[in-house]
Amino acid sequence: MLRIVSVLLTCILVGYLGRNWKVLRRAERLPQLLIPVLLFVFGVSIGANRELIANLGRFGWQAVVLACLGLAGSLLAGYVAGRLLEKKGGRHER
Repeated sequence: MLRIVSVLLTCILVGYLGRNWKVLRRAERLPQLLIPVLLFVFGVSIGANRELIANLGRFGWQAVVLACLGLAGSLLAGYVAGRLLEKKGGRHER
């Protein structure tokens, strides 16, 4: 985990220091291309796991509950953040 955080922080630093380089400005599109590829590879690796597929009924409900709770928490946090920013002088446009 420490290795992943270290790589992430190093990449953020390189991006910040090189934000005026043309090469890094072009790299802005790279995540839009790589995220679908990573999701596809992740799905293939899950589909290839026989034990996971065999226990999909048990794991599936846990995943649904976690996804719903995560979505609800994100919506609540967004609502609270919006209300706090609105109170601090931000404009609320509709």
